[in-house]
Amino acid sequence: MFGADKGHTPPLDGSRLRVGIVQARFNEGVTNALHAACLAELTALGVRDENITHVTVPGALEVASALQMLARRGDVDALVALGCIIRGETYHFELVANESGAGVTRVALDSGLPVANAILTTENMTQAIVRQIEKGKDAARVAVEMALLKEKLQ
Repeated sequence: MFGADKGHTPPLDGSRLRVGIVQARFNEGVTNALHAACLAELTALGVRDENITHVTVPGALEVASALQMLARRGDVDALVALGCIIRGETYHFELVANESGAGVTRVALDSGLPVANAILTTENMTQAIVRQIEKGKDAARVAVEMALLKEKLQ
């Protein structure tokens, strides 16, 4: 079965895939780095530039709505959510982290499209910076792998 071997990553060929990326602008230094890493990895996996749609939104709470809009257009095989939420001194961190995560998951389940969630939730900016490149790459790999899995299972 595709990807059934524990620890085995199937070969990832994204050359036929169309990917939508939604990037939050809040904490833009981090989200720009997430986007750059994601884009570089998508390219390395064969996804063509003309098959990548990139949109930006104000913050993490708006990501799910834009993902839903892209899903409804019907011209993408997978979606990527990029954002950065850093803990502050109020409950707002928990609210934004929980609601943005739930929204991204809901889009995936409602649309049937794979959605890679790379909305970072960190205690501070240093933690975000440490994670920005690897999580951007991971999001690209997850999007491609899950789109290929969906194609295989249908």
